[in-house]
Amino acid sequence: MNGTTYNQLVMFHTIVHEGSISGAARKLEVAPPSVSQALKSLEEHLGLPLFTRTTRKMELTQAGQQLVEKTRFSMDELSHAIESVSDLSKVPSGKVRITMPRFAYQIYVQPIYAEFCQLYPDIELEISVSDATVDILSQGFDLGIRFGDKVEDGMVARPLTPPLKEAIVASPAYIAQHGLPTTPSELSKHKFVQYRFITSNQLAPLRLNDHGEVLNLESHSAIIVNDTDLLIDATLKGLGLCRAITPMVDHYIESQQLQPIMSEYWYTYAGLYVYFHRNSQKARRVRVLIDFLLDKIAQGATI
Repeated sequence: MNGTTYNQLVMFHTIVHEGSISGAARKLEVAPPSVSQALKSLEEHLGLPLFTRTTRKMELTQAGQQLVEKTRFSMDELSHAIESVSDLSKVPSGKVRITMPRFAYQIYVQPIYAEFCQLYPDIELEISVSDATVDILSQGFDLGIRFGDKVEDGMVARPLTPPLKEAIVASPAYIAQHGLPTTPSELSKHKFVQYRFITSNQLAPLRLNDHGEVLNLESHSAIIVNDTDLLIDATLKGLGLCRAITPMVDHYIESQQLQPIMSEYWYTYAGLYVYFHRNSQKARRVRVLIDFLLDKIAQGATI
């Protein structure tokens, strides 16, 4: 691949990511006619159109889609290789994009992200909080935080927390009105504040650990939510029992705003991991964030 072809492919991939020639031009900080000419030259070289164009949008043709799939990995390899060598003589700088669930941000990242920004003022940190399942490669993220069993195949993953238990809790007012369940059969008769996963649209399953055996129980809904803050709020207001990862409810249990229920049956989930494509960590701006997160955990700090 010569330099001209490489530049054309860079512009092609940027058009795909940004959705338009003008967007690619802004991203690359070049004039739109330069991007348009590079695309035209690449299409002439291939003898095939790569986009179908309308007044409103550009869509990949079959040839364009194949070109994306067959060159994405190689382009990423080249880009990261160049960046990693360039990083040797520089302080960490540039944009780093990370995605994580809301509870992970609130409990682990919110207390320390400002410290990272102060340590590395030349890094532009972008934090995206979303409870949806995010494909970090296709959506342009450098890394993410997710439960270990939910990390995509092919990603490098480093543990941030030990395995986490899913607590079952209720407000004292709910227990006073409806009683305290002490067995799985009693539990299944109670109403729950249910959590619906945004991506799969499925309700979170009710799982118990009965001396090593997993019990899957049916549960009745008092209210269904897709936000963890609302999950806790509805439980505090006595609408029903809820299941939540223990760091989300420890404070409320300690302050007696919520009461733990059947803790001997709490199910254990994989801990949180920071995950990334193997090439991403070659960029110093990404590597220092990974090391920062892992170091905070190693020190026993809340991150």
